[in-house]
Amino acid sequence: MSTLLLRLAGPLQAWGDSSRFTRRETRSEPTKSGVLGLIAAAQGRPRTDSIVDLLGLRFGVRIDQPGRILRDFQTAHRSSDGAVMPLSTRFYLADAAFLAGVEGEPELVAGLAESLRRPTFPLYLGRRSCPAPPDLFQGVVADDLVSALSTFRWVASRWHRRRMGSTVRLPIVIDDDGSAPGDRLTARDVPASFAPERREYVWRDVVRLEQLATLPNDLARDDGDDYFTVVASA
Repeated sequence: MSTLLLRLAGPLQAWGDSSRFTRRETRSEPTKSGVLGLIAAAQGRPRTDSIVDLLGLRFGVRIDQPGRILRDFQTAHRSSDGAVMPLSTRFYLADAAFLAGVEGEPELVAGLAESLRRPTFPLYLGRRSCPAPPDLFQGVVADDLVSALSTFRWVASRWHRRRMGSTVRLPIVIDDDGSAPGDRLTARDVPASFAPERREYVWRDVVRLEQLATLPNDLARDDGDDYFTVVASA
């Protein structure tokens, strides 16, 4: 198996899995549907195309910089007649950074990597108002998903790294195959169809790993423990 790694970081990102009508939520970490949609856009797939080959990829996220929830109110006018549309509430993640990985057969992963190096369509972090960073693609490693997320370098922003201690402990959330201890939950973020007239999502099992990724911080502050160390030992 090989694992493709992505740095999902920016001023704003949004990863909704339960949005309804005028209230548009975001999860606290990237969704599988959002990342697979980003990959499909890099490949140039129309929304109506099948994505069955992508659904077998094992997905995981390391929370390198948790960010904060931001709420925004938006208004809009219909272009055809100028009618005022309902006020909507949209939630975003501000100043967050994640290392996302997809694991699959080496040949498939290599093809995805080539598409991400030269994407066909513009890439976004969940919504069109949230462009992907220039260093989105972080490469492919010949390792399984958990090992890749546990050992790859810390991808938080420099200003965030300067605030933290010499060692950081980072949470990892992955597709659950029943082999790793941790907190188990479900998420409805596996895309059955991206077709605009009928988007469909199904459930997946997720595990928040008991073991955190422990990494060095070369821009560490001089005093005290970092946030993740304090939280993990509380």
